[in-house]
Amino acid sequence: MCKKILAGILILIASSTAFAGAEGKKPKQLVWPFDGIFGKFDRQAAQRGAQVYFEVCAPCHGMDNLYYRNLKDIGFSEAEVKAIAKEYTVVDGPDGDGEMFERSALPSDRFVAPYPNEEAARAANNGAYPADLSLIVKSRPDGANYLVSLLTGYRENTPEDVELMAGLHYNPYFEGGQIAMPPPLMPDQVEFMDETPATLEQMAKDVTIFLQWAAEPEMEHRKSMGLKVMMFLTIFTILFYLVKKKMWKNV
Repeated sequence: MCKKILAGILILIASSTAFAGAEGKKPKQLVWPFDGIFGKFDRQAAQRGAQVYFEVCAPCHGMDNLYYRNLKDIGFSEAEVKAIAKEYTVVDGPDGDGEMFERSALPSDRFVAPYPNEEAARAANNGAYPADLSLIVKSRPDGANYLVSLLTGYRENTPEDVELMAGLHYNPYFEGGQIAMPPPLMPDQVEFMDETPATLEQMAKDVTIFLQWAAEPEMEHRKSMGLKVMMFLTIFTILFYLVKKKMWKNV
């Protein structure tokens, strides 16, 4: 029994050591408009990020938590939302004959998934399963900084001490340094509607802001409510203190 326990402890120690060695490079530390108690989303940047998502990321990565109508929260007009949704097809039904049918997506529909199921997604990506991006920023430590570092961190030259496996790409910010996803962004890959230069860094920052909003669409309301509560408690504390002083001044 003691030998089994000792063996288990040694395995845990070895696993921890191996995992620590596989940790990615520390992400770059950027200043984001949504940071801090007064932080807000840059809606112009979020719209550009949505454009990057739809043109570059959506063919592989879904966002199952979002509906097309949610895009109005970052400044898209109703007509723009309808136009974006119309580019996608959903399976609906059954109709009066009990048959399923296809139709153009509506603002009330969820973002259309790129693949019908996980098996199809893996088959199209050499066995790798593209992650859903709805909560990707929240699911990674230092999410926004990690994501922008990952997107801009691909390296053509692999260090001599890294043996790159077939079909993988070197990125020091990814755990283990080897990632199945090829570099998704290239300069001038999209043409932004507001004519902002589509540099690699710009696209990475904008899509990260969009994904941060997708993960926390209620952030601005939460921060606003928190500030109001703190102001209320501060004023109430001062009033209670003054009442206490008056009531106990003769004691």
